[in-house]
Amino acid sequence: MSFFISDALAQTAAGPAQGDMLQLLFPIGLVVLLYFLMIRPQVKRQKEHSKLVAALAKGDEVTTVGGIVGRITDLGENFIQVEVADGVNVKLRRQAVEAVLPKGSIKEL
Repeated sequence: MSFFISDALAQTAAGPAQGDMLQLLFPIGLVVLLYFLMIRPQVKRQKEHSKLVAALAKGDEVTTVGGIVGRITDLGENFIQVEVADGVNVKLRRQAVEAVLPKGSIKEL
């Protein structure tokens, strides 16, 4: 038996052994576990965020991913204009909105 060359094992004529099927069960189980723990929750968050972005309206008070808090003054297809202070407007991508705040939240800040 060499370190670099594995021994050849004869297979039966009936097909793959039952041990081979059990060896496939572990990687398949890992893929299923990965789907339920990582992929599915991420897709759910993306759907919720896209619904939030689609439901934006003029006058909503929002927080952006960068931490800017303001009131929406103008809506476009891809961009929004947010008033962060009196007379100070910032143009942002719609996808940059992280959350919609309850009405009156800006006055508390």
